[in-house]
Amino acid sequence: MEIKLGRFNTLKVVKEVNFGLYLDGGEEGEILLPARYVPQGCKPGDELNVFIYLDNEERLVATTQPPLAQVGEFACLEVAWVNQYGAFLNWGLMKDLFVPFREQKSKMEVGRRYVVHVHLDEESFRIMASAKVEHYLSKEKPTYQPGDQVSLLVWQKTNLGFKAIVDNRYSGLLYENELFRPLQTGQRVEGYVKQVREDGKIDLTLQKTGRAHVEDFATTLLEHIRTNGGHTHLNDKSPADEIYGLFGISKKTFKKAIGDLYKKRLITLDEDGLTLVQ
Repeated sequence: MEIKLGRFNTLKVVKEVNFGLYLDGGEEGEILLPARYVPQGCKPGDELNVFIYLDNEERLVATTQPPLAQVGEFACLEVAWVNQYGAFLNWGLMKDLFVPFREQKSKMEVGRRYVVHVHLDEESFRIMASAKVEHYLSKEKPTYQPGDQVSLLVWQKTNLGFKAIVDNRYSGLLYENELFRPLQTGQRVEGYVKQVREDGKIDLTLQKTGRAHVEDFATTLLEHIRTNGGHTHLNDKSPADEIYGLFGISKKTFKKAIGDLYKKRLITLDEDGLTLVQ
């Protein structure tokens, strides 16, 4: 059994002591799970899913408390304190996460949040983080198809829009002129692949692409009209910001959905809005 440092591991309880439980760490020996993290009723022979990291004495220690990021993951974390060696980030555990100066793009400041990658340092074998995110993104060409749904971590603002980390692996871009809601660094959102370019770069959107998106929203709009007594004051002349504020979609998508419902004779278009056909 190989212990994965900085990751969750399923380990067996071997003995109970007054300050916690000892878990079977295989070749690494017994690993302490401090009493504060022991689930009620847990006893020797039980198996626990625990996160393994290093305590202040550089010894392996277990916790059932989930960190904000595991080794191999990207996250946006707040600086808790700094010293002459680097910065220390709050990642949800008793011991803060170290970012040496060499892994900072600019000097990190207490209270500010930064997108970082969590990894094992090859020299010290300690868990640490790096703000030089681009070094840890995959260089392989993604195999996504247009319309694929992906998980995004908003990374940084650019002249074109926002760079985002796609599925904890690739870099992609959300274009400013296609964003219909505000974004900020560190935000996690669901998105969709518009295209994968020849150079492997991914163009992203926050809305479903093509026909499926219009059809989905047409259903939403029809239900909105029904629940409002068969009428809504909105129509194709309504301001784009009012449409976005209510539905979170662009005016272009809104107008296409109106056209779909009208062609199906489900609504009528009036000067004062849209009305359900009885």
